[in-house]
Amino acid sequence: MFQTLYSYFWWERLWLPANLTWADLEDRDGRVYAKASDLYITLPLAFLFLVVRHLFETYVATPLAGLLNVKEKIRLKATPNAVLEKFYAATTKHPKQADVEVLSKKSGCTVRQVERWFRRRRNQDRPSLLKKFREASWRFTFYLIAFIAGMAVIVDKPWFYDLREVWKGYPIQSMLPSQYWYYMIELSFYWSLLFSIASDVKRKDFKEQIIHHVATIILISFSWFANYIRAGTLIMALHDSSDYLLESAKMFNYAGWRNTCNNIFIVFAAVFIITRLVILPFWIMHCTVFYPLDLYPAFFGYYFFNFMMVVLQSLHIFWAYLIIRMAQKFITGKVVEDERSDREETDNSEEEEEAAKNGPLSNGHPVLNNNHRKTE
Repeated sequence: MFQTLYSYFWWERLWLPANLTWADLEDRDGRVYAKASDLYITLPLAFLFLVVRHLFETYVATPLAGLLNVKEKIRLKATPNAVLEKFYAATTKHPKQADVEVLSKKSGCTVRQVERWFRRRRNQDRPSLLKKFREASWRFTFYLIAFIAGMAVIVDKPWFYDLREVWKGYPIQSMLPSQYWYYMIELSFYWSLLFSIASDVKRKDFKEQIIHHVATIILISFSWFANYIRAGTLIMALHDSSDYLLESAKMFNYAGWRNTCNNIFIVFAAVFIITRLVILPFWIMHCTVFYPLDLYPAFFGYYFFNFMMVVLQSLHIFWAYLIIRMAQKFITGKVVEDERSDREETDNSEEEEEAAKNGPLSNGHPVLNNNHRKTE
């Protein structure tokens, strides 16, 4: 049974053009080709990435946060209440008005106190500023290094300047050592992102992030199996070209450097739109959709690869929409916030109570510590 499924999965007609077999891609005459077994190393490398990330966030990102004066907000904690806590954990974090009234009777609190308790309890569960800064620092470091390494891998290759060279001689294209390591590192990193997504800061596009990571892993893996390596390196470098800008904007945002954050965000928005909505669909996807047909008839792998490219492009359009909304707010002078982020809630009554004791507060903070814009 297993052998039958294995044979169907690796049937040449799924992965290779007509009249070509896996035997044509065996190493010979100094030529080295990509093999599916090469990707086994990416799983242990992914866990190594998680270890390196932990060390980086502890010994690099945390001290850096201190140098940039990234300060935690002092959140007002919800008073322990077994009735409300049970409802919060088992039913919903956002009770309806009817539920609030029932909980008020059960807990012995007023309706206003119940509402306030849930606001404070939700704020307790929101990720800290330091956690966000550490995550952004890690991704910034990786994306910047990956982009530089990716450009070093492809900038001297003829297919970087002439996309028809991507398919010259396909699939009999020897793999270079630099391409091997570029693929292994990129795929391992995306595996690590998928493994850690449940514990990372959750945003409103959580499902889209999962789809993106899965689609990226499938695309990188498939392009390796089918020897789409030249196209794959171009696509990976193109994606890394804007990601490090976004993460650096987040870092400066958390540090309260508003002008720096906004200026980097403008550059990021321009690079993202040019690379993801112009270069990717009109150059790279044009290259993967039309140029191969000049060399061989379409096969399953051709359709599958381009379908996954369409999935990624759809996500890019979704994120571009959010980015444009943020850019419009910035241009019109409104506060720039990440459309994906969950905002902390405030309670005017709490502010009034605390103001009487400690002076003006905003969400439990001195007003002067809460006046920076957010993009995250």
